[in-house]
Amino acid sequence: QVQLVESGGGLVQPGGSLRLSCAASGFSFNTYAMSWYRQAPGKERELVAAIPSNGANTNYVGSVKGRFTISRDNAKNTVSLQMNSLKPEDKAVYYCYAARAWIGYWGQGTQVTVSS
Repeated sequence: QVQLVESGGGLVQPGGSLRLSCAASGFSFNTYAMSWYRQAPGKERELVAAIPSNGANTNYVGSVKGRFTISRDNAKNTVSLQMNSLKPEDKAVYYCYAARAWIGYWGQGTQVTVSS
């Protein structure tokens, strides 16, 4: 059974940091590209960061460049998102996504709230 389980969300003050993790099981993790998406209330889900199966490069949406870092550990079947200098506009539910060709799997999401 495929599972993507996110953790690490919570409430943080502006300027603070959080580290999200996604634990994968039930599929060949090291053959899938991994991404983090987020969805804020009333907005469409957007791609935040992506990393290919071999971790050779990374891509970010412009609003998080220089603040967020995506990484993966293929030995542990995990992907992480280090989020620094958080802003109120980063508040959203963050989702882990695995993709290979036409196949995609979503996690259940973890809430990130940035507020003083």
